[in-house]
Amino acid sequence: MATKQADSKNPAKEDKAEVPVEDIEVKDAQIIFHSIWSSLEAEVGSDNMRFPKEIFWLNGAPGAGKGTQTEFIMEFRDLTERPIVVSELLNSPMARKKIDAGLLVGDREVTELVFLKLLDPMYESGAIVDGFPRTETQVECLKLFYQRLSELRSQHLGTAKEVQFPKPQFHIIMLFVDEAESVRRQLVRGQKAMAHNAEVEASGVGQKWEVRVTDLDEEAAHRRYKTFKESTYDSLTTLREVFHYHFINAQGTVIEVQQRIIHELQYQSSLELDEATYDRISSIPLANKLSLHARQLLVDRLYSYEKKHSDLFGQVVDLIKIKFIPIVEKHSISGLTYINSEDSVFDDPLAIAMLIDVFTERGFTAVVDIRKIEVPERVDRETFGIVTRRKNVYRVRISFTGSKIRRGL
Repeated sequence: MATKQADSKNPAKEDKAEVPVEDIEVKDAQIIFHSIWSSLEAEVGSDNMRFPKEIFWLNGAPGAGKGTQTEFIMEFRDLTERPIVVSELLNSPMARKKIDAGLLVGDREVTELVFLKLLDPMYESGAIVDGFPRTETQVECLKLFYQRLSELRSQHLGTAKEVQFPKPQFHIIMLFVDEAESVRRQLVRGQKAMAHNAEVEASGVGQKWEVRVTDLDEEAAHRRYKTFKESTYDSLTTLREVFHYHFINAQGTVIEVQQRIIHELQYQSSLELDEATYDRISSIPLANKLSLHARQLLVDRLYSYEKKHSDLFGQVVDLIKIKFIPIVEKHSISGLTYINSEDSVFDDPLAIAMLIDVFTERGFTAVVDIRKIEVPERVDRETFGIVTRRKNVYRVRISFTGSKIRRGL
């Protein structure tokens, strides 16, 4: 973990522990965000803020086709207002110079410009932000922004202002190409822009295109890609667990990339449900979130069985090998079998859990249904009634990928 050393020239700081860079980034982001938010509150008032209900934070490698695909994304999501392009917001000479060099401008400047633009009423229903966030500090500011919007919704839930503070919906869209393809596209773009501008100058018809310095110099193009990879790409990956993260392979034809975008942005219930319904069910975990850690949890349970319940675990494994697997093998073509067991080992619920986990680890799907059956034992001599005993039958459904057989003609 990267750290910043204590100041050896300042005795007061000598005894301080090293501070992780990650913590410094978070602290810097907090200072920047709270400063910006205070400015916004002073300007419009916290109760009067109207940010877009849905925001697509679009980023990508240089030459990945953000400009080409933005209109498609807008049409797909029914967005009518042109995107907020961060590079267009940065018109100061100093910012322009940094952009031409393939570098980044100050985090506070960029973040404040973006937030102010998002307050424009035209973006109330939704917006695409092209080029933000790009640094770790901006990423942390985005997390704080989402947290603040969620807090505002909670504060106004059930009030007359509830509609003004909808559930924030953030999408992170990453269009990715590798370095070789990125540099090639940048240089091709530069050549086309120069040829177009020469034609406009010669004919006097049309408007010249912007020519990026990095599109004319291969070394600058490589440097721009390196900046993207180290500052933007790596920072955005930390948002995978926070927002809807859409990683899109942008290598290929325009149509191929658009098909991937459609696949990524297809219906998700957590986005399309009305807010009252979403608020009601949002505490229930998503299946994909559970499955992310399911394998590790399975391994942990199996380890626990062996360490803490070795005897019982051994009985279950032996029973599976001796009684269950021979029957499963007979159904290898269909991939499905039902096995009934009356073994008393399963009277312990932990044994059932062990059986399911062992089959799962070996690639099967096992489901256990417990059936309680009354079995006649004898006739009561006094009442002449039938005395029964209760028997547990454990019905195990085991499924797996069946064998494919080539059929004759």
